[in-house]
Amino acid sequence: MERATPQSAPPGMLTDLYQLTMAAAYSRAGVGSTDACFHLYFRDNPFGGGFTVAAGLERAIEYLVDLHFTPADTAYLATLTGRDGNPLFDTGFLAALEHFRFSGSVIGVPEGTVVFPNEPLLRVTGPIAECQLVETALLNIVNFQTLVATKAARVRLAAEGDPVIEFGLRRAQGPDGALSASRAAFIGGCVGTSNVLAGARFGIPVGGTHAHSWVMAFDTEAQAFDEYAKAMPNNVVLLVDTYDTLRGVENAIATGRRLREAGQDLVGIRIDSGDLAWLSVRARQMLDAAGFAGTKIYASNELDEYTIESLKEQGAAIDVWGVGTKLVTAYDQPALGGVYKLSAIREAGGEWEPRVKVSEQAAKVTTPGLLRVRRFLDASGRFAGDMIYDELVPPTERCVMVDPADATRRTSYCGADAAEELLVPVIDGGRCVYDVPSLDESRARAISELERLDPSHRRFLNPHGYKVGVELGLYERKTALILSARGID
Repeated sequence: MERATPQSAPPGMLTDLYQLTMAAAYSRAGVGSTDACFHLYFRDNPFGGGFTVAAGLERAIEYLVDLHFTPADTAYLATLTGRDGNPLFDTGFLAALEHFRFSGSVIGVPEGTVVFPNEPLLRVTGPIAECQLVETALLNIVNFQTLVATKAARVRLAAEGDPVIEFGLRRAQGPDGALSASRAAFIGGCVGTSNVLAGARFGIPVGGTHAHSWVMAFDTEAQAFDEYAKAMPNNVVLLVDTYDTLRGVENAIATGRRLREAGQDLVGIRIDSGDLAWLSVRARQMLDAAGFAGTKIYASNELDEYTIESLKEQGAAIDVWGVGTKLVTAYDQPALGGVYKLSAIREAGGEWEPRVKVSEQAAKVTTPGLLRVRRFLDASGRFAGDMIYDELVPPTERCVMVDPADATRRTSYCGADAAEELLVPVIDGGRCVYDVPSLDESRARAISELERLDPSHRRFLNPHGYKVGVELGLYERKTALILSARGID
C-alpha cells in the first residue's frame, strides 16, 4: 500500500482552557522555560482484557510538528475575561502564541505495539509551558485510537483468521471520530473499511455491498439482484435477508448463474439478521450444491468479539465478518482513561529533579523520573515481562523488577534470553526524527506482537495478568519521595 495523504493536524485551539491559563501563568511566573518531563499512559487494560494495542502516534506527531495559533485564534482568546471583566490573557502571551512552535522532544511506542497499564506510551520533554499545552490533544488522539485498535484486535482474534471489515461510519462519533476509528481499526487487524474518506486519506482498502433499500426499490428480489449484477458485475455481493433469507440465497444463486454466463462470478452473499449460525450453514450447503463453493458468506448485525466467538463455537459457516457500531464506538467501554503526568523538572543548566504525585488511591500515585520500558523475552521470543525504569539511573545487572501492587513480589531478569526497548525517538527539538511506518506495517506489527503474547493473556474471560513492574532502584526512590511528601522520615 502506498502512503496516503496525512490527515490534517488538529488546530492549536483543540485544547482545554486550563492548559492555556496554565501556560500563561507559567510564563508570568517566570518558569515557562523550565524543562519538564511528562508521561502519557493508562491505568487499566480496556474491555476487561489482558492487553492493549497502541495507536495514534503518527497523528500525534502531525499535531506536534504542525501546532500553531493563528491571528484569529489569538483574537478570540483576547475576548475572554475573568470574573472581574478584565482580559484573561495579557497581550504579551497572546503575541507569543502567534509565534508558537513546539520545541520539545518525544519518545513513543510504535503503533501496533502490545502494551500494558502504567507503561508510558509517550514521553514528552521540553519547556514546561509547551509540554503542558499539548496534554489535551495528545490524550484525545492516543486514547481513542488505542481503544479502537485494541477492540479491533480482539475482534480479529475471535474471527480466527477470517477477514474482518470495519463499517461503523454511520454510528461513529462524528466525521473525525469515524476517520480515526477506521484508521485504528485497520491497525488493530481489520482488512478494510466501508469509509471511503478513510480509504482516500489513509490508503485503507474499501469495500461494501448494497442495502435493503436496493431490494425494496424493485418489484421482486430476483429483479433487484439481476439489476445490481448488471450494474456492478465485477463486485457482486448480494444482501439476501430482506424478505426470506433462504429464498434470498436461491435468488442469489440464480443471479450467480447469469453472471457466469457473462464471464463474471458471484463474489458473496451477506446475511444481516436472524440466526446467523443456522442460516450460514444452510446457505453454505445451498451454494456448494449449486456449484458456488467459492462464493463467500458475509455476516453482519451488531457483531463484536463475543458474538463472533460464540458463532465460531456453533460452527457458523461465515467467511467474512462485518463489524460496525460495537467496534468504532468501543461499545462496552467508550473511553480508555489515559492520563498525562509530570514526572521531573530541570532548571536551566541544572539536573533533573524527580516529581511524584501522591494520592489516597494507590493507582493514582505517579512514578518519578525519565521513564523507559524494557521488554524481556523468553527463549521462544515470547514476551516474558516489562520493566519500567528511569533513564537517569539505569537498571543494575540484576535487573530486579518489583510488582507495584505487592512489593514482596519481585522478578529478576538477569538471565533473560533477550530484551527490547519499547519507546523510540520520534521528535527532537520540535522536528520529526522518526521514519513513520505505513499503516500496513503497523497492522502487521500488531498481529505479530499478539502472536508473541501467551494465549493466557489473549483470552477474553479472566485473562492471566502480564508481568509489569518497576525497576528496584526506581521503586526505592519512588517510595522515598512518597514518604517525604507525606512527612514521614
